[in-house]
Amino acid sequence: MTVTEPAPASLDAPAAAPYRLSGWDLSELLDDPNPERIAEELAELEAAVGAFEGRRGMLAAGMGVEAFRRVLEEYEALHERMDRLGGYGSLWFSEDTQSRAAQSYRNRLQQAITASYNRVLFFELWWKGLDDEEAAALLPPGDDVRAADYRHFLSDLRRLKPFTLEERAEQIINVKDANGIGAVLTLYSMLTNRLEFTLAVDGEEKKLTRDGLMSYAFSPRAELREAAYRELYRVYEGEATVLGQIYANRVRDWHNELVDLRGYPSALSARNTANDIPDEAVDVLLRVVADNAELFRRYFRLKARWLGMERLRRYDLYAPLAASDRQVPYDEAVRSVLATFRRFHPSFAAQAERLFAERHVDSEVRRGKRGGAFCSTVGPRWTPWVLVNYTGRVRDVATLAHELGHAVHSMLAEGHSGLVQHPSLPLAETASVFAEMLMTDRLLGEESDPLARRELLVASVDDVYATVLRQAFFVRFEVDAHRAILEGASLDDLSRLYMANLGEQFGDSVEVAPELQHEWLSIPHIFHTPFYCYAYSFGQLLVLALYRRFQEEGEAFKPGYLELLAHGGSARPQQVLAEAGIDITDAAFWQGGFAVVADRLDELEATPANGLAASPSPAGAPAAETP
Repeated sequence: MTVTEPAPASLDAPAAAPYRLSGWDLSELLDDPNPERIAEELAELEAAVGAFEGRRGMLAAGMGVEAFRRVLEEYEALHERMDRLGGYGSLWFSEDTQSRAAQSYRNRLQQAITASYNRVLFFELWWKGLDDEEAAALLPPGDDVRAADYRHFLSDLRRLKPFTLEERAEQIINVKDANGIGAVLTLYSMLTNRLEFTLAVDGEEKKLTRDGLMSYAFSPRAELREAAYRELYRVYEGEATVLGQIYANRVRDWHNELVDLRGYPSALSARNTANDIPDEAVDVLLRVVADNAELFRRYFRLKARWLGMERLRRYDLYAPLAASDRQVPYDEAVRSVLATFRRFHPSFAAQAERLFAERHVDSEVRRGKRGGAFCSTVGPRWTPWVLVNYTGRVRDVATLAHELGHAVHSMLAEGHSGLVQHPSLPLAETASVFAEMLMTDRLLGEESDPLARRELLVASVDDVYATVLRQAFFVRFEVDAHRAILEGASLDDLSRLYMANLGEQFGDSVEVAPELQHEWLSIPHIFHTPFYCYAYSFGQLLVLALYRRFQEEGEAFKPGYLELLAHGGSARPQQVLAEAGIDITDAAFWQGGFAVVADRLDELEATPANGLAASPSPAGAPAAETP
């Protein structure tokens, strides 16, 4: 494994050594992936699974609370072992999707973990099969955190009882997923991450990764923005037949298992149930977002006038107003993020600093490395790992803040069991989006020049568009695409659906070129995690409401917010948010987030029209699929 930058000596003073672009260190998960070490790990896993299988005969409604808790603790330890070995494979593959050794290890461990999980599946199925009184009698008592975590985990398992099949069917599905759709999605990652793009810049032809190419989507030069998008979709068009077939199989697999076999009311409802968010809340969220599309169309018309254009082109959505190709050195970016976190709360900075001190950040751009950015929490025993592809764009600074925000969220919840540390997907964006807003707010507070403020506000509205409207319309497309595929839609039919989706999103405010019909093929989320993207919309609008409260309450806001993050996944999302006075089924709550956007647009429209100012490091696009 490669190694990252050294850590600062102190949080209160500048580091002596600079932060440098490099890879991460995964040795805490597995010290050496040689054949002998892997065989040893698999033998230990086999022994642990075999020991737990011996508990099957102990399970009975009247077994006693203490005996049941010991079984539960053993089950937790077994899951931690599988999470560690599987997490290592996922992270190793992400750092180099073309590595045969990483592919081999990942495939081998997926098979072993699937087989292991199938052998201990009897525990969860037995628990779900108990009647309510029998289950209640076995719940671990006590006021300690671990007992509360166990109670929530067990109660949450029973929430999924209506959609659970008998043991043999569940085992068959697990094997099918590992060797079927899971393998197909691995091929999608391998195919898309090996793609190369060519762009002519000032007479020089450059070979670029996708992240390198899309850095030009933010160029002040209109011809480079257009060329970058055209090249992106030219390459994806060349792979459209294969990628379209992968997507169609993904959709059919999702429907066959979750709707036909398990009985979820709809494909989207399956995701909502997994997220523990009511269908009603998601329906309200998507409807309110669509109803506010005109707010962003108003912004796009305003931005077109500033850029001297009759109408904004899709290529120009993230165009800067200042003619600057400013690059932010990585060292400066890291220090800026840490300083912003420190200003909000010392614990935010201290937690984020741990990632650099423990070399858990992969920041450099490499061929074969997974594109985009993510934060991976393997378990509460380990500091999370963060992957970014840092190209020096101003917006990359915000992506770094976003992913570090995810990591801070996990670390604040690391006192919980690994069974409940992870928050529900919609709540998982709470700290990450908040971190981006902290950066924007800090810069706005330090800037008095109206035109410089305009640059910051433009960047922030760009972000809200990318995180709210764009992501919600991805989900609206998915709903239509899933239905169309089951009705026999072709690749061309899906592309027409996507163009109609863009037309509904932009109206007459943005010109959409024909090659955008291939954009949906380039969105990893809809392949890997169907209907994931509304979590970004949910998180952004939630954070807008929370951030307004922070601005009103100041220091008094912080303890409650940190407590919200510290829940992790140890309480139901509606319960966590109800404690904060939030009703997620209320359209007025979601509309409140758009009021913040309207306020920013009002300030933008009042900005003098003459002249342009250089942009002083605005926070930028989130880690969602943005360009």
